[in-house]
Amino acid sequence: MKRLLAVASIILLGSFTGVSKYTGTISGLVSDAENGTPVASAIIEVMQGKTIIKKQIASNDGKFTLQVNEGNYNVRVSAKGYSQRTVAVYVKRDKVSVVNVALQKEYVAEELNVESIPAKPGKRYLKICMGELDMMAVGMPSSYGGSFYTADYDGSFIDHNTEEYDFINENGFKDALKDPLSTFSVDVDRASYSNVRRFLTQNQKPYRDAVRIEEMINYFDYDYPQPTDGHPFSVTIEGDKCPWNPDRQLVMIGLKGENMNEKEIPPSNLVFLIDVSGSMAPANRLPLLKQAFKYLVDQLRPEDRVSIVVYASACGIVLESTPGTDKPKIKAAIDMLQAEGATAGGEGIQMAYKVAKQNYIHGGNNRVILATDGDFNVGVSSTSELVKFIEKKRDDGIFLTILGFGMGNYKDGRMEQLSNAGNGNYAYIDNILEAKKMFGTELWGTLYAIAKDVKIQVEFNPARVKAYRLVGYENRMLNKEDFNNDKKDAGDIGCGHTVTALYEIIPADSHEQVTDIDPLEYTKQVVGNSKDLMSVKIRYKRPNEDTSNLITQKVEWNKLTKTNNFLFASSVAEFGMLLRESEHRGNASFADVLTRSRKSMGKDEYGYKAEFIKMVEMAEVLYR
Repeated sequence: MKRLLAVASIILLGSFTGVSKYTGTISGLVSDAENGTPVASAIIEVMQGKTIIKKQIASNDGKFTLQVNEGNYNVRVSAKGYSQRTVAVYVKRDKVSVVNVALQKEYVAEELNVESIPAKPGKRYLKICMGELDMMAVGMPSSYGGSFYTADYDGSFIDHNTEEYDFINENGFKDALKDPLSTFSVDVDRASYSNVRRFLTQNQKPYRDAVRIEEMINYFDYDYPQPTDGHPFSVTIEGDKCPWNPDRQLVMIGLKGENMNEKEIPPSNLVFLIDVSGSMAPANRLPLLKQAFKYLVDQLRPEDRVSIVVYASACGIVLESTPGTDKPKIKAAIDMLQAEGATAGGEGIQMAYKVAKQNYIHGGNNRVILATDGDFNVGVSSTSELVKFIEKKRDDGIFLTILGFGMGNYKDGRMEQLSNAGNGNYAYIDNILEAKKMFGTELWGTLYAIAKDVKIQVEFNPARVKAYRLVGYENRMLNKEDFNNDKKDAGDIGCGHTVTALYEIIPADSHEQVTDIDPLEYTKQVVGNSKDLMSVKIRYKRPNEDTSNLITQKVEWNKLTKTNNFLFASSVAEFGMLLRESEHRGNASFADVLTRSRKSMGKDEYGYKAEFIKMVEMAEVLYR
């Protein structure tokens, strides 16, 4: 009996303390709604029902981070001189749920313009209409539209912020003698960069896990040469001292997709899959989405075709397959879209693939373009279910592009996983200029892949390398045996696209200690005399092929040089580490980023690099 009571006590203790291997994270910023400044020493209480299970005082810069078990919570925030606010949030295992709370010094519910929406038992639900006052209440500019609130029994308002990001466990250093192979999938996604820009332009620090350094780097095109050896992309390798740690080395691997004339690109069968649920109503969601898609329509050729599938509480076909010559008809179908209802995203994806298959163009560019805030809550809605479905469909030769919109309930991690599963790419559209970039200057790089399942495997020579670290690509790591497995999915490269990866290297003659692992007793460790620093192998398939091709290139440190490509890419990487407050940032500084990026801008036809410098300047102020 005593033993049973002891076991029960342990179980109960675990339930109250939140001790579990299945934990998630609630992270956020408390700010003043009027001026956006951080509210120091705010009290953060995580509650289930009326029971407080976690409590924390925000730092001087208004930040807080708490670990909790998976489940539904209310986060109550209070500070002296401010009205108390409570935020409802659902925390998932291994996810970061973002909860930003803007506190008001004076908050009078009667002053708000509200309209009733259907009630649920025990509560009355209110929708805050768009307006400047409403946006101040949630700490957003008025241009971004409204937010949803629940009035609880006691009349206090609960706003629902369910923005989510997958946890990133940054790559550490690997011992080149014990673990000489580094294998990863290329990534041309660029969503993280524009999402970070959204945070900074709102005078907010981005959350650590919103910053994926490889996507920051790959937002920019670099001046790599065109392929000349029959492969669909070129390979460029540069290197120099590591800017944030001069005792180390930094090596850059750059790929450049073949530029193609518009006439060389096969006809496209595009299915626009558009989220028209109620959460898409604000100005930075469906209205912006409609502008973006109409800009894409303007670029269509006569041989291209478009279908439109929408989903909310249910899904349906708004436009049957229509040729690119009938642009007014396609735009009219887009204009009629309105946001209302729940989000049956899973059903929508299934229907979109069905429509794409029905209108399949053999030898053509077949693609579903999903535009959403990622909040699927009806039908097949779990990420794992959707990933399995999309993995099955990619074998049909249908690619997937995902466009993220909005804030507050934005599901970044989900959309990244779906795009990775679907031979696709993923972008975040925060303004109309980003839409123009994606569907104007980079349209066919976005929509037409010249190589799929592109994998990189680097073998480091322990005679020259003590340890190495891949900068970013945490969500793209592969097992070493995956490299030669043609059934293993990997990333794609579009025409004209560039892909860049950086390795930070500790030279073999360094006295720096990098591992606590004891020497192996039963494995003979041999170090050769080769002058090679490393060997780079790349596998890829052409879009309509199932067998991979191999590119191999050996690298000697003394033969490496640096160009503006290296200098600018390393500046972006350093910036990303500063935003993440990475343990590997060494001597990194915003001043160093600004100096090096300004010197290495080179050709900047569209002003993207100049914009980057403005972002660094904003961050430098925020991170003081």
